Amino acid sequence: MFEHEIATAARRADLLREAAEFRAVRQAQQARRPSSRSQEPGGPVRGLRSRLTRSARPAPRPA
Repeated sequence: MFEHEIATAARRADLLREAAEFRAVRQAQQARRPSSRSQEPGGPVRGLRSRLTRSARPAPRPA
């Protein structure tokens, strides 16, 4: 039974090492992936800007 315990511990260590490598690769891939426009800093400002700036249309003239 002792050999089985050693083999189980070795296999568990291998699995933990593989999982750590997998997580490191995933983090690197996510860091390289370009962010979408909604995740860029200042993205929501664009929607506010249209409300805060003047319109290109002339103001209506009083009748």
